[in-house]
Amino acid sequence: MNSFLMPADIENRIRQAIRFFWNTRDGQVLRQEAHAVHDQGNRGAVTGGKQLDGFVELIKEILVENEVSESVIFTSNKLELPGFFRPSKKWDLLVVDRDKLVLAIELKSQVGPSFGNNFINRTEEAMGSAFDVWTAFREGVFKNSSPWLGYLMVLEDCSNSSSPVSIRSPHFDVMREFENSSYIKRYEIFCNKLVLERQYNAACFLTSRRDDAQTGGFSIPNKQYSFHAFLVSMLSAVFAYRAAKGKV
Repeated sequence: MNSFLMPADIENRIRQAIRFFWNTRDGQVLRQEAHAVHDQGNRGAVTGGKQLDGFVELIKEILVENEVSESVIFTSNKLELPGFFRPSKKWDLLVVDRDKLVLAIELKSQVGPSFGNNFINRTEEAMGSAFDVWTAFREGVFKNSSPWLGYLMVLEDCSNSSSPVSIRSPHFDVMREFENSSYIKRYEIFCNKLVLERQYNAACFLTSRRDDAQTGGFSIPNKQYSFHAFLVSMLSAVFAYRAAKGKV
């Protein structure tokens, strides 16, 4: 295969993944309420950890359609990667070929009503995961293979996430791009800086409204971080690895 295949029905498949996200998340909340388990805020839905499996499976399907062997794609087990600052950390999707790390993808989501602390947690997690892997890479942990790292975020589009948020910084001025920014804008800036600073090779940022759960509706705040652009970067890395190392 000389060029990669991009599914013609990619938008419909994204919509399916968005529907899966909302339906799974709401199902987790309902099950917890039925069992009288009340985690603080929306922690229960977050710790369920399966809402984004629709995207995990979609990415896996596209890799297989581009002749990546299923035997080297990991989505449900063997997802831990060694780090420099900690022994290991679990990612959401890996491609590991003959002891070489080809791809590692982190998928996260955030739903209201509280966005402040969760935004801080999500950004710290993403930065820490990438820094840990790249430092381990520098130390030769991955047998000199330069991996491709991807980050995907799905954020609820609502008044709390789309309205400007005040900033507390009593001693110094914040960077100008954050002034009068909403959480949607802050995540867009975050994805831009993750890629700009080469912490991740590509980022995808999608938003969806809760009332779009049945249709799978979604928005792309910045086309640079669309799912399509994310896939192009990922598949380009796969084909570059294949050209250098042989079939993956």
